Amino acid sequence: MRVLIADDSVLLREGAARLLADAGFEIVAQAGDAEDLLRKARAHRPDVAVVDIRMPPGHGDDGLQAARTIRAELPDTGVLLLSQYVEERYAVELLQDGAAGVGYLLKDRIAEIERFVDAVRTVGEGGSVLDPEVVAQALGRRRDVDPLAALTPREREVLELMAQGRTNRAIASTIHLSERAVERNVTAIFDKLGLPPSEADHRRVLAVLTYLRS
Repeated sequence: MRVLIADDSVLLREGAARLLADAGFEIVAQAGDAEDLLRKARAHRPDVAVVDIRMPPGHGDDGLQAARTIRAELPDTGVLLLSQYVEERYAVELLQDGAAGVGYLLKDRIAEIERFVDAVRTVGEGGSVLDPEVVAQALGRRRDVDPLAALTPREREVLELMAQGRTNRAIASTIHLSERAVERNVTAIFDKLGLPPSEADHRRVLAVLTYLRS
């Protein structure tokens, strides 16, 4: 699997590159700013771009905007965003473009080598990854009107795992249900959140967005 790493910290780039190379990934390029990231993504067309959200030249969300451009121009390239702090809105903004081949992790996760490597591989294979801290923050918030109020505790548990990027099979293994039972819970979640089948919308993404905003 071919990987591009973009971060303005040379130390972080080199460390991540070494970890991924040791795990069998091919590091095709590194970039230190958003403009260089876009140039190298277009030139190398990697399987995964690991991107820091805050990068030069603006030191705002330049990395995120470059990542969205990559997803629009290179749909076969997965994007794993890295952030110094939990910033939920960035996860929501990324997911609005679709959940396939996207991820959002805190930078501290790079030190958790197995988790970081698994996240890169999952994104490269078209899956999605969401940092547990983002999910925990979403769980900790409450609103006067809870769009999830109609869900049973089991359905909430399934939706939480969906928000972490788990497949139905992985959810079934985690909570010790059959895959068919998980499918029934997922269908019930869609129904209760008012998400009918549609060619234009991805119901799983919309369900996760509802969860993150609740």
